[in-house]
Amino acid sequence: MAVISALYVYPIKACRGVRVGQCRVVERGLEVDRRWMIVDQSGMFVTQREVPRLALVKTAFESGALSVTAPALNPLILPLEHELGTERNVQIWDDESVAVVHVEGSAWFSRFLGAPCELVYMPERARRVVNPKRARPGDMVSFADGYPFLLISEASLADLNRRLDTPVPMERFRPNIVVSGTAPFAEDDYAEITLGEIAFRGVKRCDRCPVTTIDLETGEFGQEPLRTLATFRLRDSRVWFGMNLIHDTRGTLHVGDRVQI
Repeated sequence: MAVISALYVYPIKACRGVRVGQCRVVERGLEVDRRWMIVDQSGMFVTQREVPRLALVKTAFESGALSVTAPALNPLILPLEHELGTERNVQIWDDESVAVVHVEGSAWFSRFLGAPCELVYMPERARRVVNPKRARPGDMVSFADGYPFLLISEASLADLNRRLDTPVPMERFRPNIVVSGTAPFAEDDYAEITLGEIAFRGVKRCDRCPVTTIDLETGEFGQEPLRTLATFRLRDSRVWFGMNLIHDTRGTLHVGDRVQI
């Protein structure tokens, strides 16, 4: 029987995620997922693609707040919500959104990155819609790259790791939902799927970028696993691994929930 074996949220886009046992599914996806984001002085989003050292920034939930840690810096404590403050327009890919600046967080990340930047939060009033070519009217997303959820199976990672000299952890691929009990790459064909009691659409396979090659302990780029993935997962000049999902209902996901196709 296929079940959810792990759930991850990424409170700050481009920073390390948090593995959780359960999480609410809300309008934009998993609650607290990618509601925070780092932007440069022009308002453009900053990710590990440009700054791989962001892989060293860890997040954790502590006493109703978000704890953020990085080498050589004191911890930063953030609220889970930040609705009030100075607003600014930010850009993520081709989308623009309103965001609220967090002053202390901006100073903390500016120190870590060695360059001026701002930490911003997506307030409830922000309405970022999913690409209408693959979505339905009303589908919303946070500061995630494009879709509310990314699902990967344990079997797919195991298949990849059998081909690698040094196995890589699932965290390299930054999924929200990990499932067990399936065949390798079964998720490629998920057009409709129910996880627990929540219905999802599989809308696009995930094309992978060099972020997957960043060593989580050093914050440095490498060549794997993209080099190996390209030998058997290359289509249309892109390397594919995982399935992007959009939810049709809300509720709570739990580790152990049944996967129904």
